[in-house]
Amino acid sequence: MTAFRPTGRAALAFLILLASCAAIAAPKTARRPAATLPRHGVVVFSDLCVSAESGEFGGQRITLQRYAEVDTVVYEYTAGGLSWPLVAGEVTIDPRGRQFYFTVQLPEGEERTVNGRLSADGRALVLDGGYCAGESVPMRLARVSDFGRKAGACHRCPPPKAGKGEPSAEPAPAHPLDAGSLPTPQG
Repeated sequence: MTAFRPTGRAALAFLILLASCAAIAAPKTARRPAATLPRHGVVVFSDLCVSAESGEFGGQRITLQRYAEVDTVVYEYTAGGLSWPLVAGEVTIDPRGRQFYFTVQLPEGEERTVNGRLSADGRALVLDGGYCAGESVPMRLARVSDFGRKAGACHRCPPPKAGKGEPSAEPAPAHPLDAGSLPTPQG
């Protein structure tokens, strides 16, 4: 029996066929998996800032503590000064670890549900609701990685778009403290 010995053209055709099969079988561009909350540990999201006018804090801070047995949230917000930490009575995290909501009892007796989802890169928590008129600016709480840094300055909302012939209005405060009210991230 004689062994098959491909000619130069047959070998080239075989290599082209092999390369095309490998290209078809190769995975398409690998996409980075979406960011998720860690299954265990502590994660802090905050947009706390200092008002240039009053020097007081504005914004919110959410501390998510994930244990094997239970998930807890400590919620802080500003109302002229930073509130006492409120421990959420009910915390629900979706199975994918991309979104969660919790309910807290405010000192005024009002119950508030806060619902947030992770940004695509996992560096921020985007809450339902917004700061500016018409909720044009979403509440984005940055993930805190440097716990020793000072809070930045509060930013003002962009001016509302003026209609034809109307002058643009003065920009509204971006944080509840500057607006003189509590944040309303109700779900």
